[in-house]
Amino acid sequence: MKWRLKRTRQCVACPWRVATDPARDIPNGYDAEKHRALALTIATPGSWVDNLHVMACHETEDSHCIGWLVNQLGPGNNIPLRIRIRDCENAGNIRLRGKQHGTFEDTLPE
Repeated sequence: MKWRLKRTRQCVACPWRVATDPARDIPNGYDAEKHRALALTIATPGSWVDNLHVMACHETEDSHCIGWLVNQLGPGNNIPLRIRIRDCENAGNIRLRGKQHGTFEDTLPE
């Protein structure tokens, strides 16, 4: 079944951007505990999981986080996500903003 991403451009304050300090830049308050809990959305590279947990954009709760999406499609090697994205009509429009963190742990403020 075909589907579309609700947003394809990474937001300015995305925690996957190296230039973002989540504690300072995330709008409407930042919660370090909630940020750390998002680790459950990170696949073990190359593994198959029964549940596909998705990281939502902090700006729009019903959209995928574009930084997370690109990480999981690339170095995160999230197999279920790679299979799912094949039916996405606008996946070719995905755009990042600047240098990205390589791992979820790197997105956490120090």
